[in-house]
Parts: sequence; structure tokens; C-alpha cells
Amino acid sequence: MSGLANKKVGIAATRKAEEISTLVKKNGGQPSLFSIQGEQVFDDLTCEQNIAALLTESFDYIILTTGIGASSLERIAKEKGYETEFIQKVAATTLAIRGSKTFNWLKQHSLSPDFISSDGTMKDLLATLKKQPNKIGQRVFLQAYNQDDALLKDALQHMGYEVYLAKPCFYRAPNRETLARLQNHIIHQSLDAVIFTSKTQVQNLFNAADERLGQAFNEDVLAVAVGKVTAQELMDRQIAEVFLPTKPKMGRMVVELKQYYQQLVG
Repeated sequence: MSGLANKKVGIAATRKAEEISTLVKKNGGQPSLFSIQGEQVFDDLTCEQNIAALLTESFDYIILTTGIGASSLERIAKEKGYETEFIQKVAATTLAIRGSKTFNWLKQHSLSPDFISSDGTMKDLLATLKKQPNKIGQRVFLQAYNQDDALLKDALQHMGYEVYLAKPCFYRAPNRETLARLQNHIIHQSLDAVIFTSKTQVQNLFNAADERLGQAFNEDVLAVAVGKVTAQELMDRQIAEVFLPTKPKMGRMVVELKQYYQQLVG
């Protein structure tokens, strides 16, 4: 036997979890679902406040970090009759983005970013913004979400920017029992690998601050990340080996994971 045959693979995702599970089965693995993404919540009232600030205040930069966040702002602007003004303001302001979904949202409106993360990470985008001249006092409209919003705001303020934080959506904590089950499986190394499709899943997993999680990943449990952002979050947890596919695609991830295990057995 080789590849994923008899490999027990945990799946931490919610979106496309069933598709990933099917791919693992087709490649001989034994998938188990542990949805620890949490529930995505759209805060319409906050969106309204964010749109009002964007349209009435002056900003030197607009930073969009997620496609769903940009779409949420657009939806509320449309509902309130401000869609044209919203798109015009985005088009007229220096625009910095990360992520393919954010870029696709821009393409729908024939917009192009002035700055884009080369590897899809905020770390790369922040490094670019840090190099810009005359940062002191320039105002930034930052669309962010979840646990990283305060860190991103602090990083930009440390560079000298003034930051307005827009947070159109966020995630509620995942089911405690599901989270505890996955943590237990990892600690007792009863899974061969765990697939993560977002950094939120990694953050939720490690909220317990149990050092045995990191030990398990550094021994017999393989951490699998679909993309660089998720992989970086795992590495930030001192996980020495993180499996990352050559392209951030679900199908390719599973196929290359199978090939990885095949190479191990020669």
C-alpha cells in the first residue's frame, strides 16, 4: 500500500469540507471532519457605519484584505443607494489588496490595485506599505476581520499611518466539542495528517495554548495547509514541517499529499 492508503486525515474546514473529504477517499485516505472555522457573521450595522465613514471622510489609502469583506461593504452600499459613490471612492483612492478573491472582486468592477501582495499575505503587503514615503499622518481605511484586525491596525499605526478599522464580518467561535475532539485526536496522534484551509482554523485550534498540540505536529501528525497564509500561521506556532501544495487548490493539495506519502515509502 502507498499514498493515502489507510491514512487518517482530519479536515478542519467548513467550506468545501465535503469536497475535500471525497477527494481524500478517492485517493485511498480515511477522512474525518472537524469543522473549527466558526460561524461567519455579517454585521450590517457596522457595514453601514463603515460605508458612511468611507464616503464622508478623506482617506489616502484603502486596504482590502478579503473578497467577502469587500463584497459585504458593496452589498450594504447598494442597499442604501450608495453603490455608485462607493465604487467611485474605491477607484479614486490609492488601493492596496491581498488575496485572489479580493482581486477577483476588483475585476468585476474593472478596478486595479495600486499595490498587491505578491504572495497573498498581509506580511508582504505591510512590507510594501512600510516603504512608501510620507507615511506620517496619512489616513488608511482598513477592511479587516477576525483575530488579526488589532494587529494589522497596530502595525500600520506604528509605521505612522492613521487607521480607520472597518470590520464588516467576523467569525464566532467554533463548537467547543468539535474543537476539543480535534485537539484530542492530534494530542494522542490518532490522525496522520490534518488539513487546514484558513488561518482562522489554526488560530481556533491553538487558542487552548496546549503545548502538546505543537509537539504532536512535530512528531507524527502532519500539518497540511492549502495556501501560504495558512502555512505561515502554522509555522508561527513553531511547527517545523508544514505540507504546502505547489498551487493553492484543494484537488492539487490532496493529490500532492498522496504523492508525498508515496515518496516516503520509496
